Amino acid sequence: METTLRVPRVLVVDDEEKNLKLIGIILKNNGYAYTVAKNGAEALDAARQCCPDIVFLDVMMPGMDGYEVCSRLRAEAPTRNIPIVMITALDGKSAKLKGLEAGANDFLTKPVDSAELMVRVKNLLRIKEYEDFLMHHNELLEAEVTKRTAQLSLALQELNRSQEELKVGYLDTIFRLTIVAEHKDEETAAHIRRVGHYCAYIGNEMGLPADLVESLQYAAPMHDIGKIGIPTDLLLKPTKFTAEEYALMKTHTTIGARILQGSRSNLLQMAERIAITHHEQWDGTGYPRGLAGEEIPIEGRIMSIADHYDSLRCKRPYKPAYDSIRTFKIMTEGNERTKPQHFDPQLLELFKDTHRAFNDIYMNHCD
Repeated sequence: METTLRVPRVLVVDDEEKNLKLIGIILKNNGYAYTVAKNGAEALDAARQCCPDIVFLDVMMPGMDGYEVCSRLRAEAPTRNIPIVMITALDGKSAKLKGLEAGANDFLTKPVDSAELMVRVKNLLRIKEYEDFLMHHNELLEAEVTKRTAQLSLALQELNRSQEELKVGYLDTIFRLTIVAEHKDEETAAHIRRVGHYCAYIGNEMGLPADLVESLQYAAPMHDIGKIGIPTDLLLKPTKFTAEEYALMKTHTTIGARILQGSRSNLLQMAERIAITHHEQWDGTGYPRGLAGEEIPIEGRIMSIADHYDSLRCKRPYKPAYDSIRTFKIMTEGNERTKPQHFDPQLLELFKDTHRAFNDIYMNHCD
């Protein structure tokens, strides 16, 4: 298939007919197409319409001179990059400086020499061809980058959507399995959700990182998953445990940790720490290891506050449900089972300052 080569087009601007004819003959004899303009206004119109590859521009014209035409061509986007050769009878340095300031690329002195003119044409057209190539290449590159960016954005959106769906299914499965651990308890589902909200609230109030707070919310509900290994009649016993029964009940912490151990998931690793430490107490009187103070992981200390608060608010086989006022009093002053020294002092102070928010969480998730 034959390719038709484009003939470069030159715009010649001069107010004298003889100069237009002379330059026109030179260009035509060398195989170039050309358009003529006799003043500045015609030059601007012709440049906008035919978009020439090069402009030969006379300096001294009535009305709008060559300097102004050059400046206007440089000011408009479609003509900004067209090479401009200014033709002048003036041979002074100041005239050339003024032309350069207006945006001229080169100069010819009248009378025009045909050989010099063609050298200017060939050199400037070669430069323009290279500049056009770069501009076109950059446009193609930008378009390709825009296309690839859009494709990548769509891919990331799809990946995020898939990950979110996977995460929702993952968490829902965990939640349902956790309910199994206490399936006889009418309050279980609500209790499981609430402890997650309490822990997330505490984490936010402490200024913990957002990803850690999110993990707390989803790991906390697994704190009692070990109860799946405890006999149902013991879980629902309304009277005080014997020493043997209490020892068996306490094993739900180690059972839960064994169920959750060995996972590569950060969430399940945190859930394992919560399961084994949520009954540890600040003063060292908790179980299963008798940890004290900061030996207890922060998530275990947070869970201790959350679990105690919600357990006091809920009806249990061995106790009625307490209102927020009585629960606050027990948490901060103690009773036969719960002592203030069981809790991280800083977290207990946080609870004292924000206990109304705990009540709001309880009321919003009571069913």
